[in-house]
Amino acid sequence: MIIEFEEKLLNAIDEGIESASDDELFAGGYLRGHISLSAAACEEEGIEDLAEFESRINKSLENARSELTPADQVIVGDLWLELKNRVASA
Repeated sequence: MIIEFEEKLLNAIDEGIESASDDELFAGGYLRGHISLSAAACEEEGIEDLAEFESRINKSLENARSELTPADQVIVGDLWLELKNRVASA
């Protein structure tokens, strides 16, 4: 279930590449890493709960806040919300 959700999130990022701004391309690439690492950790630990998967992505992003400027934090956060909403409604 998590792998399917991960694939949907990554596909949603890929689908927006052609029309994405530079900021959105950056945010998409940045999110890809957090999404994939969180999915791998869940798979390794045998976790199947999507809420836990999302929680781990959120925690990963929160732990990495110092890597980003405040403006980039907003861009990444906005894209993350958009992706979750788009995939959830699909």
